[in-house]
Amino acid sequence: MSIEFTDVSDTLRRIVITGRLDVPGTDAISTRFAALAASSEHRIVVDLSGVEFLASMGIRALVINAKAQQQRGGRLVLFVGQNDAVGKVLDATGIPQMIPVFHELADAERGALA
Repeated sequence: MSIEFTDVSDTLRRIVITGRLDVPGTDAISTRFAALAASSEHRIVVDLSGVEFLASMGIRALVINAKAQQQRGGRLVLFVGQNDAVGKVLDATGIPQMIPVFHELADAERGALA
């Protein structure tokens, strides 16, 4: 499990998560993910294109951080790219109704800044 970030601009941060977002994987990144997503100066794109497996614990972490960002007046969106497995899990759980999900990075960045 790994988590990295890039500040794309003064207002946009991309957080890249790779590996398995199961219970151990989510536990391994949850504190750092919350800290990176908590920045009030940034809109957030969470890149899940390298996630191999997404469990309910990982979905919970995404929802919690998206809601926290929204309460601070920010916005968090998800980028899945061509990761159909993760995209299908998100669709099946209704996440796109709560958190915008994008298949193109440029669209995700525009969506985060909207």
